[in-house]
Amino acid sequence: MKIAVVTGASSGMGKDFVLQLDKDEVFDEIWVIARRKERLEALAGLTRAKIRPLAYDLTVQANIESYEALLKETGAEVAVLVNAGGYGKFSSFENTEYTDIAGMITLNSRVLAEMTYKTLPFMSKGSRIYQLGSLSAFQPVPYIGVYGATKAFVLSFSRALNVELKSRGIKVMAVCPGWVKTEFFNHAVKDDTIVYYNKYFESADVVARAIRDMKKGKDISICGFSVRVQVFFTKLLPHKLVMYIWCKQQKKI
Repeated sequence: MKIAVVTGASSGMGKDFVLQLDKDEVFDEIWVIARRKERLEALAGLTRAKIRPLAYDLTVQANIESYEALLKETGAEVAVLVNAGGYGKFSSFENTEYTDIAGMITLNSRVLAEMTYKTLPFMSKGSRIYQLGSLSAFQPVPYIGVYGATKAFVLSFSRALNVELKSRGIKVMAVCPGWVKTEFFNHAVKDDTIVYYNKYFESADVVARAIRDMKKGKDISICGFSVRVQVFFTKLLPHKLVMYIWCKQQKKI
């Protein structure tokens, strides 16, 4: 049984990955993972493939073990894994609840790595892994420091793993968008800590670009010319200067 597995599938880029992968490729099933069961079940009428909703909170270890057990039980072959689950909080480190600090590290980084680890034994030549990163992965980002650090992990881990898995014919790519119009902001923004948002992108466009870039064999997908330019200069300029510009934009200096 050929399947795709998508975490964070109840909304945003996770949902768009479900819809666009289904149009791009034939799967027997798409396993959609998120906490909101009703959102997952609503995907059933939108795809050619059978939707298998798994209402898991992946920060609970027992749920990851249940996922692994289901892979073994069904004998599924995972053609695509999309780790799109995650969240952020926009605030200074000392003004962020520690539960959120630990939560971001756990969901954005540890769970992503563990889901990848648990899935790899069920992947073969031609399988693909999309890891959701962020533009913030390329630089230290004051006032989004923990979130940015978790995404820096995703970027570094994904690129390294792509090299390691080359001999198995499995591709890994970090998807690193700028600001994207999703429900992410409903949870991330609690005050006016971040005030400057230069440009928003549509979730569907980011996902479409990621699927195209995967076919081209890229290990990073960046949607939007302006974002690619920003990443280019972030690599050239001292990070001290990059952080100064960011803080100036956010009216912190």
